[in-house]
Amino acid sequence: MGPDRRGAGRPESGLGKLMRYWREARGKSQFDLALETGVSQRHISFIESGRSIPSREKLMHIAEGLHVPLRERNGFLLAAGYAPIYPESPLDGPEMESIVNALRRVLYQHEPFPAVVMDRYWNVVMTNDAAPRFFGKFIDMESRPKPRNLLHLMFDPNGMRPFISNWGNVSESLLARIHREAIGQIVDRKTTELIQALLDYSVGEARNIQDVTALAPALPMIPIGFMRNGRTLSYFSMITTVGTPLTIAAQELRIECMYPADSTTETQHRKLMGRPRKSQQRSTRSHARLPRATIQT
Repeated sequence: MGPDRRGAGRPESGLGKLMRYWREARGKSQFDLALETGVSQRHISFIESGRSIPSREKLMHIAEGLHVPLRERNGFLLAAGYAPIYPESPLDGPEMESIVNALRRVLYQHEPFPAVVMDRYWNVVMTNDAAPRFFGKFIDMESRPKPRNLLHLMFDPNGMRPFISNWGNVSESLLARIHREAIGQIVDRKTTELIQALLDYSVGEARNIQDVTALAPALPMIPIGFMRNGRTLSYFSMITTVGTPLTIAAQELRIECMYPADSTTETQHRKLMGRPRKSQQRSTRSHARLPRATIQT
């Protein structure tokens, strides 16, 4: 028998509520979860009713079976009376040093095309040199508040929105992506507030939060066209995440890279961006100097 602490007749525990929430969010019955984790259905029922608290190891095994994000797994542990085990390190903390260095290299290698690293709410926390230079060809980037949010940049009528040729398709794809790419595929309160803020930009458009999940198909990339001087430059963007993350910050980071969709756009993009800055030319020759992380708070 494992080191379970039982309390018959005890009111429903916070842990039980959390487990039920994530089990139902994943569309699993107690029987389904029991089959996937090897934990008996009776034991799962006892945990959800507050009659049993599992060992730390068994609890994390159940959380793994429910694909619970690392931040919320710490919540499971705290609700069960255990100390959290997943560090919530800042981006500039020592635990993140190797990941940040790898991200710097990814951003550097993507020049002269825009690439950014974002947190779970699409706030830009790192960027290569090309990203602000590219968007600065259309708008005054220095006037944008920090931390800069990629979605606000796209949806704001004073931002990039007037320059996007296929805005209808792009906006629908972005709204749908917020749901698909939410951490743990769960839309939390702050994400809901973000969606509402984006919808508020589109006064008079018949959209609401409940409808955005059905707006666009789940495409592996988003085609996007930017209009400048009567010419449309065609790009697509792709998202990369950190594989097998061990910290909360690492799990919540995403890299978004823009690529030219055709050879004409690639040629025009290189002309638009011009020659790299002297500091970038030196780093290209030496391969020793990578762009610093732009960590915004």
